[in-house]
Formats: sequence, structure tokens, C-alpha cells
Amino acid sequence: RHVEIQVFADTHGHTIHLGERDCSVQRRHQKVIEESPSPAVTPELRARMGAAAVAAAQAVGYVGAGTVEFLLDADGAFYFLEMNARLQVEHPVTEMVTGIDLVQWQFRVAAGEPLPLAQAQVRWTGHAMEARLYAEDPDAGYLPQTGRIAFWRAPGGPGVRTDHGLAAGLEVTPHYDPLLAKIIAHGATREEARTRLAAALEDTLLLGVTTNKTFLLRILAHPEFAAGRATTALLANGLAPAPEAGNGRDALAWALAAVLLHGEPAPHLTRWQTRPTWAELLVERSGARRPIAVLRHPDGTWETRAGGAPLSLTGWSREPLAPGAARVRFVRDGVQRMAHAAGGEREVFLDLAGLAERFTETLPEPKGRANRGASRLLAPMSGRVVAVRARVGERVSRGQCLLVVEAMKIQHEIAAGGAGRVIALPVSVGDQVSSRQLLAELELSN
Repeated sequence: RHVEIQVFADTHGHTIHLGERDCSVQRRHQKVIEESPSPAVTPELRARMGAAAVAAAQAVGYVGAGTVEFLLDADGAFYFLEMNARLQVEHPVTEMVTGIDLVQWQFRVAAGEPLPLAQAQVRWTGHAMEARLYAEDPDAGYLPQTGRIAFWRAPGGPGVRTDHGLAAGLEVTPHYDPLLAKIIAHGATREEARTRLAAALEDTLLLGVTTNKTFLLRILAHPEFAAGRATTALLANGLAPAPEAGNGRDALAWALAAVLLHGEPAPHLTRWQTRPTWAELLVERSGARRPIAVLRHPDGTWETRAGGAPLSLTGWSREPLAPGAARVRFVRDGVQRMAHAAGGEREVFLDLAGLAERFTETLPEPKGRANRGASRLLAPMSGRVVAVRARVGERVSRGQCLLVVEAMKIQHEIAAGGAGRVIALPVSVGDQVSSRQLLAELELSN
């Protein structure tokens, strides 16, 4: 496990610790969910780890808030990793279990005041968890996502806190870390904190940019995490397929997205319509594509087909929330349901009962281009070209890196999808590119 200790020191020779945070749920060494206290740390182990962290801070004459990070094995042995000389992103869980405003303490120490509490006066109450809401698509290799926020609503309720700087109309760019907000929940027990955090995430509404919200809910529901047994291997080993896959909610999300992508006909057109006709759409979500047929009956009922039995949506209504965003109400299987959506050109951001996804309408490749065996490589996200490793006319092999695009501090290699010859390379190092912009074109070998 990855367990860290919050330390604090003043200019009067006092150094204390404020307990531990378990940050084991992480990927590529980036934390995703944190909690305090750790389900693996006993009071005796907390005292030993805290003493080691305090000793480390004192050894270098440290002043202020700091975090001493350790690896903790199953036998209770712990090993020093590093010390971060700052307040951590996950500090709210410590604040919620100790009742201490760590930022206020930083100002007081910087002003020369002594620490307000001695070690023996520190108390821990209940349990707290934090989830990091990232602008990324976990189902597409965690690719960073950009765009304009169409609608934002932070969650509320007992024991829930949200740290953010979001607002409708804000542009999420590729120039910064993908962290958008921190959703924190406190409860009397770990299970209460976990269920409160899950409820808060379901109530979090961000439309216009793809986030990891659904992925966070999957982690919170994972049996190993729910039981307090999660280690740093949890995400490295890969989560099981999303529980929504193949069930009614997933099918409903595809159908609803197809209806929203198709759009409602204008009233004057509906009046003259004598016979409903099916519209064929090719809908994509995180690389998966489905052909979906959509039909609107004169009474306003929508019907969709995606290879199986038709799915009908009745009682359709839309309530605008903001420019480009709306609350959609409909009836499915006799039950009144609600979803939130925001749309752009051939795309819709859908939030349905905690399933938050981006759907797009995909256009087929022109036949002439397909016939000549060309492969078009498009930017998977907005970013900056930091390297071009091929040239026009060069023969390349399948999987060979042609370009490198950087977004949100992460570099992504753009590789050839097959062997062939580079026939177009319209970008250069330093160029800013947008999502789905053409980066290179290949003429594939037969």
C-alpha cells in the first residue's frame, strides 16, 4: 500500500503528525482515490509511522506542512519513499477527520506562531474519502480530454465537500493537469464515507467534457476496495468490465444518445410528415461503435433499434439548463426517468443515473479513400506536437511511432496502424492541434 503521514512543524521546535492517508488506488503513480484513516493501519502502527515521519521532518529542520510518504507491506513493515514539502491534493481527508484547517495552520506558522495543538491533543473522528475528478477517458487509455463546460453542478448533502474552480463556459485546455475537482465525503464509519462519496459522485454533474466519473464509481463499488483491501495493484491489474455493460442502463444510454444525436424535427416538418421513416446512425463511445436506427412517431414516441428488439421512449420532454445543456425526461418500461445532456456538432455528453459518457456520430470514410488503402491518423485529443519522427515518402512499419503529442503533462505516441508509406504529414513540432485533427496519412501496403 501507499500510505503517507501528514506532518506539521513550527519555528519554535515543535513537530507533530496528523495521522495517515491511504493513497493506494492510483495509476501510473497518480493518485485517484484517497482516504483517512487507512484500513490497514492500527493505532500502534500509526504511532510508529508517525514517529518516523516526525523524525524525518526534524532531521532537516522542516517548517510548515509536509507529507512523508511510505510503502506499507502486508506484514506491517514500512519503507520511506519521499517527502513532499507542501500541502497535498488529498489534504481535505485529513482536515475532515481531525477538524483542523491545514491552510490556516500554514498561515499561522508562517506568521511565527506556535502550533495550536500538541501531539497528544490531536484527535481523529470518523472516516473520510476523496475522489479526483479528472478530464480523461479511462476507456480510451486515459486520454486527456478538453472542451468547454456546458453545465456544472457540485454535489451537496451531509458530510460532503467539493473543492473546485469550475463554471459553465470554462474552457478545459490541454495546458494543465487534468484534475477538475475533488469530491470528499466524511462519515462515522468507512462504509458510510464510501456510500456517501458514491452518492455524491452520482449527484456530480459536468457536461461538455469527458471525465472519469463512471470509472470512480466502479472503483468505489469494487469488492476489494469496498472491503478495505485495495493495494497499488488494484488498477494495475485492471478493473473488471463496467457493470453497466450489457445491462438495461447501458442499452438505454446508447439509445438515448442516438435520439439526442438525431435531434427532434422542427414542428412545421412534423405537421407535414405522413409516414415515419427510420434514420440510420453510426454511434461511437470510447472507440466502440454501434449502428443504431432511430424512428420518431407522430405522437412524440421515440423508437430505436441496435441489432435486437426495439427500445421505446415515451413521454419525451426537454428542460433547458444552460445554453447547449438540458434535462431530459422520458418514460421507459413504465418508469419515469431523467437524464442530463449537452451537445455539440455530432456529439452528445450524457449523464444517466451515474453513467457519464461522451457519444459521437461517426461518419464513414469516403469510398475513394478506403479503396486506395489509405490510413488517416487523427489526434486523439487536443495538444501540442512535441516530436515528428517520420517524413513524407518514408516507408514505415505497423506500430512505428510517427509523432508525439503532449497534453496535460502527458506525452502520447501516435503510431502507424499498418505498414506502408507516409503520403501526408501536415503538422510540425510546436503546432497546437485539436481533437480529431489530421496528423498523418499513410498509403498502406497490400
